[in-house]
Amino acid sequence: MTSPLKTARRLVVKVGSSLVTNQGQGLDRAALARWAAQIAQLRKLNREAVLVSSGAIAEGMQRLGWRKRPHAVNELQAAAAVGQMGLAQAYESCFREHGLLTSQILLTHDDLSDRKRYLNARSALRTLLSLGVIPVINENDTVATDEIRVGDNDTLASLVTNLVEADALIILTDQTGLFSADPRRNTDATLIAEADAGDPALEKMAGGAGSAIGLGGMLTKITAAQRAARGGAHTLIASGHEPDVLVRIAQGERIGTLLLAKSATLAARKQWLADHLQLRGQLTLDAGAVKALQSGGKSLLPIGVYAVSGDFGRGEVVSCHDASNREIARGLINYSAAETRRILRTPSGEIEAKLGYVGEAELIHRDDLVLL
Repeated sequence: MTSPLKTARRLVVKVGSSLVTNQGQGLDRAALARWAAQIAQLRKLNREAVLVSSGAIAEGMQRLGWRKRPHAVNELQAAAAVGQMGLAQAYESCFREHGLLTSQILLTHDDLSDRKRYLNARSALRTLLSLGVIPVINENDTVATDEIRVGDNDTLASLVTNLVEADALIILTDQTGLFSADPRRNTDATLIAEADAGDPALEKMAGGAGSAIGLGGMLTKITAAQRAARGGAHTLIASGHEPDVLVRIAQGERIGTLLLAKSATLAARKQWLADHLQLRGQLTLDAGAVKALQSGGKSLLPIGVYAVSGDFGRGEVVSCHDASNREIARGLINYSAAETRRILRTPSGEIEAKLGYVGEAELIHRDDLVLL
């Protein structure tokens, strides 16, 4: 059976640390040349490609003569700053051999959580693709801190997939794909050839991080597939050691694990809301409010909220949880945390009496809310 990726026109390709570095000893130039050659072949097949690549910190460590990955944030930032020079230089040189231009895009979560910056990034990437340029994307580790970092390139690749409205996300790793159990520990483990990206059973199959160089394990890849599926993109997890893997995938060959996007695609603005990784606060809803959101397509009113946590301002993104602490939605809130606490369990008609004014009748309007 031919893979649905045969008809995918815009691809986001993520290559992990183990596929671009020499066991952490800087960049593997020969490997980068192979990726460039394959993506050049994709361009000849009339496919657009965005490359999300690891390797900056490993390259920086090699250039600085560091044998062990540092733990201090400032040292990681320094390694990233040095390594990004080598990473960009190496890719530019490799793609130039095929007559292709490259561009470097460094992102943090702040770039994607701010709506204006998000739209600017999307516009820039779309323009680059229209010009035939290959965007090479990495997290901006030079300035990233825990408060603004995405965390791993599997997650970053899924966010970029939705940002550019790609048809498919291809995650290349040193594993054959997703197995029913950890094949390194269980000889009876079988490869999952195809599954629904939203199947909760997939998370139970995923193990921990696989190497000392990279941060992402199979679980981050499953989560990335779930996120990409909300934007309508299929995800393929496959071994980057397979010969000409990208070309074969684009030609419809079945390789690795295909995780299908079967849920309805979210509208662009609600996709942006769903993609927020770092939320400013949490609201706990009663059963009536949960039902109104999930079944009635209603806005969230203050009377249906009985607890609030976090310190957020008006217009920031907060999550909505039911009584069992399961997140059911998130959205842009119309009141600050202090104001929200004052109007909990309050009918909308009494907001002015509590606050001295009324901004909106809803805590979160349904147009600013996305169900999860």
